[in-house]
Amino acid sequence: MNRQDRIAALHAAARERILVLDGAWGVMIQRRELSEAEFRGERFAAHPVQMKGNNDILCLTRPDVVSDLHDRYFAAGADISETNTFSGTTIAQEDYRLSADEVFDLNLEGARLARAAADRWTANEPHKPRFVAGAIGPTNRMLSMSSDVNDPGARSVTFDQIHEAYRHQARALHEGGIDLFLIETITDTLNCKAAIKAILDLADEGYEPLPMWISGTIVDRSGRTLSGQTAEAFWHSVRHAKPFAVGFNCALGGELMRPFIAELSRVADTLVAAYPNAGLPNAMGDYDEQPHETAHFIEEWARSGLVNIVGGCCGTTPEHIRHVADEVAGVTPRAIPERPVAMRLAGLEPFELVA
Repeated sequence: MNRQDRIAALHAAARERILVLDGAWGVMIQRRELSEAEFRGERFAAHPVQMKGNNDILCLTRPDVVSDLHDRYFAAGADISETNTFSGTTIAQEDYRLSADEVFDLNLEGARLARAAADRWTANEPHKPRFVAGAIGPTNRMLSMSSDVNDPGARSVTFDQIHEAYRHQARALHEGGIDLFLIETITDTLNCKAAIKAILDLADEGYEPLPMWISGTIVDRSGRTLSGQTAEAFWHSVRHAKPFAVGFNCALGGELMRPFIAELSRVADTLVAAYPNAGLPNAMGDYDEQPHETAHFIEEWARSGLVNIVGGCCGTTPEHIRHVADEVAGVTPRAIPERPVAMRLAGLEPFELVA
């Protein structure tokens, strides 16, 4: 199946059923208790800084671990698996002193590993094709907020630098064979806009356009992103990209995330996606919510007609995804609403002027 056929199959599958994304990668990699030497591999044996904790580098040094996780999530019922590239920008990888070429390679190989796993599962189960989402995380620097508490105008990075870092990552993911881009865990909408522009700019370089999934994160019960936007304002800020899907992930567990998913479901004229953490972390930073508990919240969203794509974020495992997949199987996906023509603007709050 070529890429155009896969994208057509993705759209068809989204019309027929609620799609399932995979779960957390960090918690599953931590359970492997890999040593510093295993993170380094032969390629980075003499690297000048510690590599343990740089999960993305495993695409190059322990591809067997990455491939196994793709297989475990597909076996659990996931339709879509993310590339292991959440921190795969040159900016984020500066902490590990990786060169631009090394960062490109880890994204390229991350996409190839996911592509190979998805193709194996599709060949074995052609009635349930599997897809690859190129994971693009938020970076560790923000454009909308000051890097110095004493200087509101201070920034540690420019828009052009963020844009270039995302363009570099997006090119590698595209060349590695992904089916769609997933800009996820968005805390700063301006960073997200840089990622959107980077992806759209690829078309000018001759790359085939791919679907785009945009996933923000609500940081607390206020219902706002870290840069201060409400759910509806966030949607108005990214709607111009005409995303395949929009939604929220991380931060809040299923119980607390519901009202913000419901708000997106009301206003977004595209697919709505949600993949919460396994509840809130305990005092040790671990997640105690059991698979059936996470699945219970997500099943209610599905039966209430709020979602088209579901999955899990921090603390979720293949067992969580198995329970989620079982609970949403056969549930009708959310109907995409027709919204009236209007001028819609957003700062921290939404503004709508209906003709």
